[in-house]
Amino acid sequence: MEASGWPHVTRRPDGTLALEVGEGVTSSVVRALAAGEAPPPPFSVRALAPLPAVPGGERPITVDQTHRSVIVGETVVVKWFPRPVRGPNPAPGLLAHLAGFARTATPYACVFWEDALVALVTAYLPDARDGWEWCVDEAEAGRTGFAAEIGRLAAELHLTMATPSDTFPHPVRLSPPGAGAWPARAEQALRDALTLTDGEDGAWLAAHAADLRRELAPLTHAAPTPLIRIHGDLHVGQILRWRHGYAIVDFDGNPTVTDGEAFQPAARDLAQLGTSVDHAGQVAVRRRGADPAATAAWAARSRDELRDAYLAALTEAGHPELLDATLLRPFEIEQECRELIYAARHLPRWRYAPMGVLRSWFSRSSF
Repeated sequence: MEASGWPHVTRRPDGTLALEVGEGVTSSVVRALAAGEAPPPPFSVRALAPLPAVPGGERPITVDQTHRSVIVGETVVVKWFPRPVRGPNPAPGLLAHLAGFARTATPYACVFWEDALVALVTAYLPDARDGWEWCVDEAEAGRTGFAAEIGRLAAELHLTMATPSDTFPHPVRLSPPGAGAWPARAEQALRDALTLTDGEDGAWLAAHAADLRRELAPLTHAAPTPLIRIHGDLHVGQILRWRHGYAIVDFDGNPTVTDGEAFQPAARDLAQLGTSVDHAGQVAVRRRGADPAATAAWAARSRDELRDAYLAALTEAGHPELLDATLLRPFEIEQECRELIYAARHLPRWRYAPMGVLRSWFSRSSF
């Protein structure tokens, strides 16, 4: 039994875990961590930086998420995982490696229940809005100035990932010829998307399966390329626009990938970030009545500006080799398949976004 003031974790009959966080529990945990109190077993904590003094009061972040985030004292955010997964999680190592990366919310602690990560504790960024708000605003207004800024931000992240640290003393590897498991991983994502997508969307997807496989084909003969630790789930929703600019958050990996290799091409992050700009456009069309054709053109311009700025930043730093541009399109296709998998398993109403993007890519009419 967990002590009062801490969340409750239960084992389900199928062996999975479920986390319940009652009202006031988040602020109680933060106070305990700030005071240096030892957590009640089987909880444990990996401290990453000293917590500041945190005022009382808490409020949830009320947006579509597969997790639950709570702001405490307008100072700290605790991201709880309602379905904790046992075993290694990329976030603790990545956050420790990124200790010198200023463009993220300061990480304070990782909370575990036995071997399952149950929470991440980070700084709260004042006036922060994620990309499902600010990027949709940009889509609606037709502004693309943001694209170069977040392209440079992504490049700064990858350059830091490729810099040795005590956590990752050898942060860059070289992929084998033929890309190893990438073709099989992408093909499985396509198969899962075809299986899980029903109705008219499923019929459209099945009719274009050959086109999608053709786009994935370059993975089978990919040349050796540098591999680094990447964000793993880099979309505009993970980029906060706050009082002092942009910041990347949420380094706990892609919810649709359970067995991905730790080292990946930087192109995988960049492909996902680019497709998420398309998704923001889809949201603007569906929820705000933005013009479909104009928004499709906006998305294309934004992706181009984002990629140009990203590569320019790598080149200025002397590391243009971190990006293998031949991998971008196949990774974009794989990511849209993963968006369909995510929609089917977690958020069915989201399916319109990846389907709208795919239709805009492969059909004459946009959106």
